[in-house]
Amino acid sequence: MKKIGILGGVGWASTVDYYRAIAQGAGQYFAERGHGSPLPVPPMTIESVTQAKTRALRGVAGDEGSWAGFDVVFREALLTLERAGCDFGIIASNTPHARLHAIRQGVSMPILSIFDATARVTAATGASKALVLGTTVTMQATDYADQLAQEGITANDRLPAAEIAEMQAMIDSEFYGGASAAARNRLLTYCNRHAEPGTAILLACTELPLAFPDHLDDPVFEADRHLFVNPSAAHVAAALKEALQG
Repeated sequence: MKKIGILGGVGWASTVDYYRAIAQGAGQYFAERGHGSPLPVPPMTIESVTQAKTRALRGVAGDEGSWAGFDVVFREALLTLERAGCDFGIIASNTPHARLHAIRQGVSMPILSIFDATARVTAATGASKALVLGTTVTMQATDYADQLAQEGITANDRLPAAEIAEMQAMIDSEFYGGASAAARNRLLTYCNRHAEPGTAILLACTELPLAFPDHLDDPVFEADRHLFVNPSAAHVAAALKEALQG
């Protein structure tokens, strides 16, 4: 099996969930093939960055130079994983993927994109429209929209600044370290306001799927009359597929 490098810490709850999902997914894979206990798990190394630091280093959309400090932190973390002998890397967070084109410069090992994995899974649902929910960075960027367009899916136009700020505040207050009791209802109210029938809703912040604990490992699921796509689960599935090829 190939060794996976997990760049985590943004935030810690999603990092834990990535590790758990990879380990359990590998166990299920080998159990289904008759492997005895203990079930194999891909070798993994986690390099955890400090979310408070990376949040403070976020730049301004459209200003490449303003992201230099942010990019360096993630690039150095990936290089640490590379030196640890990882065969490929994954970033257990949506937000840094908007900077992947810069972060991966100078990194030799492959980095699996959450955008690619999510677009493929969304296309398989047959949906023609998507609503992308996530942090301010994710919702201001066009990365998901661009990748979805290659699969024939139209993403929502950029929401008003106040709506994007509300989603960021929701993530910070209701989802930090897990999902509060009010998190699911608040998220669903937001979805009801913005998602037309038949729209695939991308929970494109690794904390948002925590509102649906029964579906943490499902790349696609239906709940409360909505079709949801879980980019984290799609990303984990892609990482498992890559790891088990080795």
